[in-house]
Amino acid sequence: MQYPLEEKIGHPDLFVGREKEFTFINKWINNIPRKLSKSRVILARRKSGKTAFIQRLFNQLWSDNGRVIPFYYSVPESNIWYPLFAINYYRAFASQYISFLERDPKLVLHPLPLEEIKAYGIAKSIQLLVDDVDLFKYEMAHRGHFPMWETAYSAPHRFGSILDQRFLVMIDEFQYLTQFVYPDQNFQTNPIESIPGSFHYHVESKVAPMLVTGSYISWLIDISAQYLEAGRLSRWYMTSYLPPDEGLQAVYKYAELFQEPITNETAVLINQLCLSDPFFISCVVQSDYYEKDLTSADGVINTVNYEVGNKGSELSGTWAEYINKTLPKINDHHSKQILLYMSKHNDREWTPQQLKKVLQLEISTDTIQQNLQLLVEADLLNQGWSDIRYQGLQDGTLYLILRSRFEEEITTFEPDLRQDFQAEIEQLQKEKRSLQGKLNNLVGKMAEYQLATKFRSQKRFALSDDFVGVPDTTRLNIMHVQLRVPLQRANGKRMELDLVAESSDNRWVLVEVKKWQKPVGVNQVDDFQEKVTLYNETHPDKIILPAFLSLGGFTKEAAQHCETHGIGMAEKIKW
Repeated sequence: MQYPLEEKIGHPDLFVGREKEFTFINKWINNIPRKLSKSRVILARRKSGKTAFIQRLFNQLWSDNGRVIPFYYSVPESNIWYPLFAINYYRAFASQYISFLERDPKLVLHPLPLEEIKAYGIAKSIQLLVDDVDLFKYEMAHRGHFPMWETAYSAPHRFGSILDQRFLVMIDEFQYLTQFVYPDQNFQTNPIESIPGSFHYHVESKVAPMLVTGSYISWLIDISAQYLEAGRLSRWYMTSYLPPDEGLQAVYKYAELFQEPITNETAVLINQLCLSDPFFISCVVQSDYYEKDLTSADGVINTVNYEVGNKGSELSGTWAEYINKTLPKINDHHSKQILLYMSKHNDREWTPQQLKKVLQLEISTDTIQQNLQLLVEADLLNQGWSDIRYQGLQDGTLYLILRSRFEEEITTFEPDLRQDFQAEIEQLQKEKRSLQGKLNNLVGKMAEYQLATKFRSQKRFALSDDFVGVPDTTRLNIMHVQLRVPLQRANGKRMELDLVAESSDNRWVLVEVKKWQKPVGVNQVDDFQEKVTLYNETHPDKIILPAFLSLGGFTKEAAQHCETHGIGMAEKIKW
């Protein structure tokens, strides 16, 4: 896959999981060519992965070069003059459109000037591009700013309708449209809050449906209700949390990419304490905690506790944006008590009267409801099914942060999160089958990562401990492990070794990993043997120990072939 849009997440391998979400959205996208898909809004708090999700979606659609042409625009968080905003938006659309047609990835990040867009339209007989650029120039000279913006925001729908093409319009952080676009060049007046209303008609387009996102859920819902009318944007709530197996996958990927030592056992612990939240996991793996050690249970506990309790940590700072926005309005003991209690008991809805009774609050129900509404507007609570019902967020990370910040003030004793983490891990370690089960469930996806982690974390071991048929039983002291090591034959053909591990005694372990459900045959063993031979030729001074991990087993012939060539065999990873 190509990545014409530079993803904010960074290295592409940092994007992990979201299989359920992609299954859902791909079904929706597959209906766009038939004009059956309705515009949607993704609602999720910051650092939930929604920007990474739609940026990966753009890159997938661009790489597929299919019937749906992607357009991505991130609303800037900086003041901009109305006509320049219109031009920027249109240049982004036209350049991404041309990029898709010409398979030129550079144009995604480097939009063409209007003159070059017009020249392309002339050369390719796309009159819409020519007419649009002429209109921009005319209206700019005559200060016709609204026609410029109308031309820009309507472009995907117009192109789709007239040219019988299909577009997906992705606008990231849609709510900022109300805050940063100014009618005057010097920003002396108020911003144009009604900009989202421009999409009132086009949000119903079936040739260019929209997929918009927002980090401030209540704000975005209010904008949608005020300017786009209820029902025009179907709401899709994206959870911050991955399924447990995808969360564990994230632990391995992040540890590998950031070269942070872990063990297979502490990978499970990190995932457990971080609630399978990829942002939480990344904060722990990259933590600045000066005593960070992710190879022991105590080290994991201390690092997680630091990320939750230290106000200078990235995790705590992200939630502070939400909490601090609200505290000046509700900076009282009762409101903090309500927030902490509802975050803990988020499995049900609460009325002001019920909260007053259970918490024995000495304030009126009207005051309680006013504070509850402020907490909803700050995205710290959810509105219930009626106007007087409220519910805590289904967000365990928020609850940990709230406990760290407010529990001592409310209950007169300091929260001992570290003790709670210790108890959770002790319970997990008592259930050894559960711990091993979590590792076994993931081995089909992450076998090479788990094997590399095992090699790194073992002090001294013989390869024959894990692979049968290894003639060399020397105990190894692994110094360095690499995954996906490229090789190239003399004829230019490129190959790849799944795992290469260097021992301190000049022994090098080369491992082929096959995660098939069926047994590997002689052909696969021959392919691996060719890689071993090539590696040996380019590293004649190394002692090579080849091994083959096949989760689906080996055919009888393949097993005999391995024995003949001294290739160790394994069908599972021993914990």
